[in-house]
Amino acid sequence: MASTCVLLTLVACGTRSVNRAPVEERVMGGAVPAVVEATVKQPQGFENAGKPGFYAVKPGDTLTRIALENGQSPRDIALWSQLEDPNRIEVGQVLRVAPLVNQEVVVQAVSKPVVSAGSLARPASSATAASAASAPVIANNKPMPANDSEINWIWPANGVVLAGFDEVKNKGLDIGGAVGDPVMAAADGRVVYVGAGLRGYGNLIILKHNNVYLTAYAHNQTLLVKEDQAVLKGQKIAAMGNSDAERVKLHFEVRRQGKPVDPAKYLPAK
Repeated sequence: MASTCVLLTLVACGTRSVNRAPVEERVMGGAVPAVVEATVKQPQGFENAGKPGFYAVKPGDTLTRIALENGQSPRDIALWSQLEDPNRIEVGQVLRVAPLVNQEVVVQAVSKPVVSAGSLARPASSATAASAASAPVIANNKPMPANDSEINWIWPANGVVLAGFDEVKNKGLDIGGAVGDPVMAAADGRVVYVGAGLRGYGNLIILKHNNVYLTAYAHNQTLLVKEDQAVLKGQKIAAMGNSDAERVKLHFEVRRQGKPVDPAKYLPAK
């Protein structure tokens, strides 16, 4: 009987000891949880979002398309935006798409990353990175026309017009021809892009004529010029083809401050 009482007393004591322990201590073991503060990294240039002369990168963007839509050279945008790796842009990143002053930025034979056709084909991604190549960038010191009246346009190809300008469906003129027909510079200018980085354009050349006008030459079979090369009006820059097109043709665009305009209003009457 005495043994039973002692046993009951011990059990009761153990039970009282457990009941005195707070639930928090049983769950947390008496430890105080540490407070972790997460630091969110803002995209490059975020402080300039919404300001004139700047552009926030959207999903699917490429540096080439951004440049074309803003009437600039991909190389210039990379320089103005101080891109450490011009082969990589990220969603939310804010790029400068206009120069600091009303003059073209001139780069004098310094070592800078080359914005190549392959690199510009990559759409913007928050996770994708690519290695950048480095090579000297030689500036073209040939002065460009300052205004519209100083540009004397010619037709870039001799074929018939297959499709006219339509601001919604067709951003330029489609000119017919045969494979290998010459594609000519419509005016004096500088080559700012050569490659196939824009979907729907095939083998593409973009010329910059001044701080207002660009021209684009798409669907070529062969490209005969290099980036940063000065070209003269009437110079053969490509051979006509059907790259990324249903038939052989030249798709020709005139861009005024990045906005597509009707080339027929600038070209002489045939």
